[in-house]
Amino acid sequence: MKNKWLASTELEGDSVTLIPLTTSDTEGLIEAVKDGELWKLWYTNIPKPESMGAYITKVIKEKENGYALPFVVIHNATNKIIGSTRLCNADSENFRVEIGYTWYAKSFQRTAVNTECKLLLLSHAFERLNAIAVEFRTSWHNQPSRKAIERLGAKQDGIIRNHRKLPDGSYRDTVIFSIIDSEWLAVKTGLQFRLNNTYKRFENLG
Repeated sequence: MKNKWLASTELEGDSVTLIPLTTSDTEGLIEAVKDGELWKLWYTNIPKPESMGAYITKVIKEKENGYALPFVVIHNATNKIIGSTRLCNADSENFRVEIGYTWYAKSFQRTAVNTECKLLLLSHAFERLNAIAVEFRTSWHNQPSRKAIERLGAKQDGIIRNHRKLPDGSYRDTVIFSIIDSEWLAVKTGLQFRLNNTYKRFENLG
């Protein structure tokens, strides 16, 4: 039976809006991924422009099966697609979900975008889905991602060695972080404080 826990929804913030991903977003995501040639980062799994259609088809199938809720990230000032993120690996029986597969056009990295996206997703998970824990996973070698997750207020749970085989034949060690429900209020306060202090930098991109 289909998992209905991750019902389709739109999450709107001051600077960005998260809209459920559809096939009509293909061209917008291709343009976003070209900004910085993000697929060339060897320690991440960001699709190449020519693979974007298959990438979207796969994640929409996961959405239909109730295991993921993928979004495109829209810059409100320009109505432009600037990246993608999703709720994934949903476990409705145990009220756990992961935030992952997040990437942004290079022009919007190191701005308020990631902070606001995470605030929207975490608020939805803890306050509407009543999640008891939200996970984050990243490669051991992806130092920028690991630092960004720690800045959110997440705590490291552990490392899975040889967790995933990569296209080049090597294996990825995956670092797992989480935020639990009892920590959410403090994390939310911290995110709102950071967002208020970085918003002016983000406005300049409009």
